[in-house]
Amino acid sequence: MPLPAPIDTDDDRPRPPLPTREAVTGLVLAGGRARRMGGVDKGLQAWQGRPLVAHVLARLAPQVAAVAINANRSLEAYATFGLPLWPDRRAAFPGPLAGLEAGLAAATTPWLLTVPCDAPGLPADLRARLGEALAVTGADVALAVTREGPRTRAQPVFALWRVSLAPALRAHLDDGGARVEDFVRRSRHVEVVFDEPAAFANANTLEELAALPPPRP
Repeated sequence: MPLPAPIDTDDDRPRPPLPTREAVTGLVLAGGRARRMGGVDKGLQAWQGRPLVAHVLARLAPQVAAVAINANRSLEAYATFGLPLWPDRRAAFPGPLAGLEAGLAAATTPWLLTVPCDAPGLPADLRARLGEALAVTGADVALAVTREGPRTRAQPVFALWRVSLAPALRAHLDDGGARVEDFVRRSRHVEVVFDEPAAFANANTLEELAALPPPRP
């Protein structure tokens, strides 16, 4: 569902509440196998002198009320960040949807903002822009998409989710669902266009990690 035109500020009809910082938990998804990176723990790989996940946490934490990490291995290393660890509730690393399932089940706020562990330049206004779209539309999911020339590209793990989607996601996974995009399409969602694709740059290989651009302020 595309983002509608801005609402008339003179319209007195009630609007859905804005997902403010206090209403959102941030979740860093670091539970994958990183096969294309040789099976190393991607979030713990060094970049500009710090683990990738440390850069992501620094960008995410100011935007949300609380932060947790979805990890399935290297738990002692992730525990050094002093944050809750929410492993998948399903075996065999079924993918980011399983991390989302863990987050929706554990979050105590009405909203959950997910980001991957390998995107150190994520937008500093990600929660604010996704939240504004939700307040306008009343949707259950706001999904970031980037404008790349004449086309847009979905960034499915950069999303703001209503926590009450937990039962629907559990049923989707029980039915064999595996792709984040498929669950988004089954949910009432809104796409939010970002014109800064470099902010969403991530690393799937060690070569891509070395080539990541420095984050913008």
